[in-house]
Order: sequence, then C-alpha cells, then structure tokens
Amino acid sequence: MSAQNAAKRVTVPQLQARARDGEKLAMLTCYDASFAAISEEAGVDMLLIGDSLGMVIQGRESTLAVTLAETEYHVRCVAAGSRTALVIADMPFASFQESPAQAFGSCARVMAAGAQMVKLEGGAVMVETTRFLVERGIPVCAHIGLTPQSVHTLGGYRVQGRGDDAADRLVADARALEQAGAAIVLMEAMPAAVAKRVTEALSVPTIGIGAGPDVSGQVLVHYDMLDIYPGRKARFVRNFMAGAPSIRDAIAAYVRAVKDKTFPAPEHCF
Repeated sequence: MSAQNAAKRVTVPQLQARARDGEKLAMLTCYDASFAAISEEAGVDMLLIGDSLGMVIQGRESTLAVTLAETEYHVRCVAAGSRTALVIADMPFASFQESPAQAFGSCARVMAAGAQMVKLEGGAVMVETTRFLVERGIPVCAHIGLTPQSVHTLGGYRVQGRGDDAADRLVADARALEQAGAAIVLMEAMPAAVAKRVTEALSVPTIGIGAGPDVSGQVLVHYDMLDIYPGRKARFVRNFMAGAPSIRDAIAAYVRAVKDKTFPAPEHCF
C-alpha cells in the first residue's frame, strides 16, 4: 500500500473522536476484497474479519473450527480491497487464550496480513493479554456479552447480562478492559439497558450487535443483513436487502440507519 493510500485510512483515535462527538459508527463483517470495496463506497467505518466466517463461509455449526491461517487469508483479502475503513481481525479460538505471549504471536501474524486492530473475546480473563498487546503496539477491540467461542460453556447462543449480578459483572469487565488499553468494546446479545450502562461507564466507543441503540455504533454480519445466510435469523438482524436495488444500496441503507439512529429499532433489542 502506498503512503498516499495509507494516509487516507481512518485511525483508531479518529473513530474515538467521532464517537465522542456523537457520530454513530458503522461496522460490518467482511471476508473478501470485493465486499470490502463495496462496503467502503457505502460509508462503512470498520470492516471486521469475523470468525463468523466459519458459519457463513464454511458452513460449520459454530465459529470454533476457524484457524489462524484461515483468518490470515481473509484479512489479506479484505486488506487488498480496502483503502479507508479500519480493518479488524477477529482472533480465532485457541489462538490467543493460552498466554499473552501466544496472543502476541498470533496477533502479529494478522497485523502483518493487513489488520489494524484485533478483537479478543472474553471479559476480565483477557485483561492481562489486552494490556500486553497494547503495550507492544497492537490495538485491541474487546468483546463481551455473548462470546460465541464460549458457546458450549454458555449453553448456547443466549442473551447475557440478565439480572443485577450479571449486569454488574459486564460493567466491571468493560471497565477493566478499558483500563488495560482496549480502544473499543464490542457487546453482543445483552439487554439494551445493560449496554447503555456499559457505554456510560466507558470513555472508549462501544459497538453493539443485539445490544440496543444506546451504544457508539453497530455491527452486523454481511450475510445476515443481506439475507444470504439461510435459516433463522437472530432477533437483532434486519434484512437491508428488502426493497434495495443492489447490494451497494443495501449496505448504504444500513450505514444511514446506523448513523441516523433508526437501527436498531425496538424489535431488534432485548
């Protein structure tokens, strides 16, 4: 990538400043160069190479089988088609949980492939790793609430944070991760009121997926919001292809809906 192109890419501090100014941030999962280019044209701020690729690309029942090598491949694809959005790599299961040193080695690989940030699932248990990575120059997006890599421990894809104790733990986890250096906190499948509490407790942006409207931004899986992935959709998914003449228009409609705060609507919240 040339220096000219690199200068155009949005940075973490710029995204944090936009969120502080009240602008809603739009993130989408992305797995290839073509969708990266279309998404940027439509105004998406961040592209997440999600381990959801295990389900929507590979047809598996969960995200657990995605490998680090597969993640690297898709990061390279997205980075090749991307010029302006922040590229975030979702670290796959067993690539970062063993130790901070293991996490650094894995994250260094996806950063070399073209990511500008990594996403780690887990609450307080990831504090030490988050601090270790940030101190060594790797920006971190934390992920709390429903963490799909823990699906078997959680007993399924269940809403998290119901009840005072559970909500308090999520707030405490988010604060600890921010203090460790997390630049963004992603929250999945939790009551909107709890996500609001977390957002108000932090100074860094929060991104929600099934976490209500009172967060700094939203993320959806491309294959869900374009109604490509077959089968039952989660409550927080809206089909933006309905009535849209093209994929580009559908993505642009998603970005507008996030920015003007019409998505998520009450029917998409817990």
